[in-house]
Amino acid sequence: MLLVENLNYVSPSAVLFQRLSVIFTDVVFIYAARECCRCVQEQKGSRDVLSRPSFVLAVLLLWNFGLLIVDHIHFQYNGFLFGFLLLSVAKHLQNRHLQGALLFSVLLNLKHIYLYVAPAYGVYLLRSYCFTEDHHDGSIRWRSFSPLRLLSLGGIVFSVCALSFGPFIVMGQLPQVLSRLFPFKRGLCHAYWAPNFWALYNMLDKSLAVLGVRLKLLEEAELPRASMTGGLVQEFQHSVLPSVTPSVTLVCTLLSILPAVASIWWRPRGARGFLRCLLLCALGSFMFGWHVHEKAVLLAILPLSILAVESREDAGIYLVLTTTGHYSLFPLLFSPAELPIKVFLMLMFTIYSFTALRKLHSARLLRPLESVYLLGLVAVAIACEVVFPLSPWQQKLPFLPLLATSVYCSAGVCHCFLRLYVSLLRQEEKHKRL
Repeated sequence: MLLVENLNYVSPSAVLFQRLSVIFTDVVFIYAARECCRCVQEQKGSRDVLSRPSFVLAVLLLWNFGLLIVDHIHFQYNGFLFGFLLLSVAKHLQNRHLQGALLFSVLLNLKHIYLYVAPAYGVYLLRSYCFTEDHHDGSIRWRSFSPLRLLSLGGIVFSVCALSFGPFIVMGQLPQVLSRLFPFKRGLCHAYWAPNFWALYNMLDKSLAVLGVRLKLLEEAELPRASMTGGLVQEFQHSVLPSVTPSVTLVCTLLSILPAVASIWWRPRGARGFLRCLLLCALGSFMFGWHVHEKAVLLAILPLSILAVESREDAGIYLVLTTTGHYSLFPLLFSPAELPIKVFLMLMFTIYSFTALRKLHSARLLRPLESVYLLGLVAVAIACEVVFPLSPWQQKLPFLPLLATSVYCSAGVCHCFLRLYVSLLRQEEKHKRL
């Protein structure tokens, strides 16, 4: 299995090892979920165990539909990695900042996708750990800066990175490592478009191209081939709209997370303010990043679970994001035999999420248009999973269900991203009034 030349290797022992190793490493995620539950603010008054915020959070984390299918059916080690992330967040919620920094440094060296949330960590630790005091209005007291704390943080990050990259530096392989960490030649979008801003951008480009040809404003022969919908991982050119480069996605990503990062610098609101910033960094990177994978939406869904059991508004955002994000993972399980499994599992998790959070907050959580949008997912699912495979379009337009799923889910993810920012701005206004 470890021989590079041994492509397409498969054996029962290899599959058994992979499955058991995923199950075993999930112990990290279970422990992290336990620590997060200990950080939840319990509501006053007697309530039975099944209705407590900590219990609801445990179910939302441990039985998360997206994580279940990505790790235990599609096969990856995301539970192990998300365990490190949630454990790091829990340590910050417990004011154990050095432990949280160490865990995140290890996580970042395990998988570089967590660079998405690195700005939140960096700014929060610099502002709230290295500066030890604030003025009465919450602004920074520059004289409170602690060089010793900065050296402690720097020592942790440097030590972890030295252990991780040291052998590659000694062997002269660092350029090779970096080229594999950031493969910009894979194209703007994955083979299946992640439900983000670029999916909407691609769809608009395709629509304008079709409209231009029909109105005889464009010559079909001069347009680029339909490589965006070919299901291949490669670079491609847009037909009408300007083509997007990695530098453009980087600028868009930085601009999308800048207000959130600036917020915890100028007006830090403790570890929960950091958690909200982490969510916005995760979603901002997912929305505008280069070659984003669809499963990266879990980077926002799982931490948002913590806020969802504490805040009614965050619970509403969570329900829209988790339902939309989880449905966007359906194409990962594409065989007919897997259809009832993924439908049944998602229905169980979604029904529990809605009933438990509504009972917990004793209020209606969704706006009318959000309810209509989520009901539309049912129509999309029936069209893509049942009607389309029986239609003649299956041979002519095989990418159509993926396109419909991605574009429809993109609208929901964009909505949640904007709602999280509106929530942040409302907190800023409330703080100014105080």
